[in-house]
Amino acid sequence: MYHSYSPPTIYLLGSFISSTMASSSSTLVLSTLFSSLPRQTQNPNTKHLFSSFPTSQKLPKVTLTRSALLRPNTASNQILLLRRFRAYTTIRDADKEEEQAVVGEDSAEFLLSKQKLSSWLYFTAILGTVLFVLNVAWIDNSTGFGKPFIEAVSELSDSPEVVMLLLILIFAIVHSGLASLRDTGEKLIGERAFRVLFAGTSLPLAVSTVVYFINHRYDGVQLWQLKDVFGVHELVWLSNFVSFFFLYPSTFNLLEVAAVDKPKMHLWETGIMRITRHPQLVGQVVWCLAHTIWIGNSVTVAASIGLIGHHLFGAWNGDRRLAIRYGENFEVVKKRTSILPFAAIIDGRQKLPKDYYKEFIRLPYFVITALTLGTYFAHPLMQAASFGLHW
Repeated sequence: MYHSYSPPTIYLLGSFISSTMASSSSTLVLSTLFSSLPRQTQNPNTKHLFSSFPTSQKLPKVTLTRSALLRPNTASNQILLLRRFRAYTTIRDADKEEEQAVVGEDSAEFLLSKQKLSSWLYFTAILGTVLFVLNVAWIDNSTGFGKPFIEAVSELSDSPEVVMLLLILIFAIVHSGLASLRDTGEKLIGERAFRVLFAGTSLPLAVSTVVYFINHRYDGVQLWQLKDVFGVHELVWLSNFVSFFFLYPSTFNLLEVAAVDKPKMHLWETGIMRITRHPQLVGQVVWCLAHTIWIGNSVTVAASIGLIGHHLFGAWNGDRRLAIRYGENFEVVKKRTSILPFAAIIDGRQKLPKDYYKEFIRLPYFVITALTLGTYFAHPLMQAASFGLHW
């Protein structure tokens, strides 16, 4: 059972312990140097200077001034200079280690020892039920509301670009709106019930948007044609492949997604979060650019503008919600991460551990690799299924 310390309390407690250890190590260095000197060589003034500081408190940081360096080269001054330098270095090293302490969660962690067979059986049953209900209530044209919904939106404009933007806007309002109401909703109906409500409204709208895009991606005005240019296919394929490693960093725990485990709002800090604090935004931008380059028409441009705009808002809204939930801990993570990929690493705010590669050698990343390759090869099936709906 974990103690009921809040994350900010744990961080402050760690800071207090680190500062106490830094003080103890600095005092030990100074006391050792004093005890090793012959009694007749000690400077009374120096002894009085350091005896005024209690050993139970953290020593102040000492600044080495130019006047101190230019004093006569006596043995006492050299020893005093050495003591000050060692005390200052010890304190600075402790502060540096404290700044690199991880306060967030370890992303993509998957331990078989913590998995329960019953939980995954529940997950399989819930997934099958959700897919069945989604098909009957939304996808199937004879029983579902998916086609009437698309027809209602399409009546607002004859332009496929406008319809595409409207579908994305409707999805964004529902998806981000419910995300903003998460704290209130969970208090009213509980975490699991709110997750069911959130997924039950977002998933059908997402399916409608994707199906409409597949069916109308070649409508509109053709702006450029680069498919026959050497290397474009390989560039687009690689970009799409990489984008999926950014798109789904918060869906590693599928048991929470299906509400088998109690859903939580996570403050991730390791793995891909070290590269960018908003990987889903980065992944969406990469995906949109790749598809826009490949298709090159006005409908794709409209879809890309809508999706990127939604994710930009989601990044801002996500930071706002994490700041409310995690307070000081989020501010620590925010200071040493960046939205622009690799920016925090380049400017030194993010210190990568020596074994950073191990944060990616984990089962969820292998699963994403398999699903990404499977999605690529399943493109003909996805297109055929979308055409069959006539949305």
